[in-house]
Amino acid sequence: MTSIPDARENQSHDLLNLTLKIWRQSSTDERGRFQTYKLSGISTHMSFLEMLDVLNEQLVSQGEEPVAFDHDCREGICGSCGMMINGQAHGPDKETTACQLHMRKFGNGDTIVIEPWRASAFPVLRDLVVDRSALDRIIESGGYVSVNTGNARDANNLPVPKQNADLAMEAAACIGCGACVAACKNASAMLFTSAKVSQMALLPQGHPERDRRVLNMVAQMDEEGFGACTNTNQCQAACPAGIQVTNIHRMNREYLRASLCSSEMPPA
Repeated sequence: MTSIPDARENQSHDLLNLTLKIWRQSSTDERGRFQTYKLSGISTHMSFLEMLDVLNEQLVSQGEEPVAFDHDCREGICGSCGMMINGQAHGPDKETTACQLHMRKFGNGDTIVIEPWRASAFPVLRDLVVDRSALDRIIESGGYVSVNTGNARDANNLPVPKQNADLAMEAAACIGCGACVAACKNASAMLFTSAKVSQMALLPQGHPERDRRVLNMVAQMDEEGFGACTNTNQCQAACPAGIQVTNIHRMNREYLRASLCSSEMPPA
């Protein structure tokens, strides 16, 4: 049985005193800077975003501007909560978004540096919020899919190899958070774009627009100002959804095949 003093001691071990160095920037046109904040009594059971909520409540009570950061589902699905935590996209945990990261990963007295994604194609809108609409434009450039929207077909009416179905599902797991861009020293969006190319190129439903899709999406990616692949695999290491760089290999093959064999011409 745990004694009362022991219980109090265990409870104190669950609380953290932290120093936060957070990037503050009032708008795209203003210069940013790091601001230091002290937080005490943070529970190790909190998520990282809940810790920021506590900070913002403290700032509001002091009459200061709260820190702006993106968030939505807080279940690792929407991809909204991207930020650099101690120099790592989404923080120290593998295949974990910032909203899924728990404060138990940090120690009492730690200093945590929090920055927005750093990429010229992701302009900072405010504090930790960046404009990731470039990723939406890459998807939009891929166009539509000729899918029969009538009655549902029988399951075996359109055969799909099991391996292809699994690979397509793995590629479709990309949540478009932009961590791959932020982790790459060239701010490359090839992991994101290749996942969106692969998820349809692997399935027969995506074949009618296969060539046009990869040519247009790669052209849009370049137009948005994303850099070239560095071949260091940092994108894969930072991806919270576990997207593999094999999708980049597939996209390069798709692009080469479309460029050489298709009547579709790469956009100028």
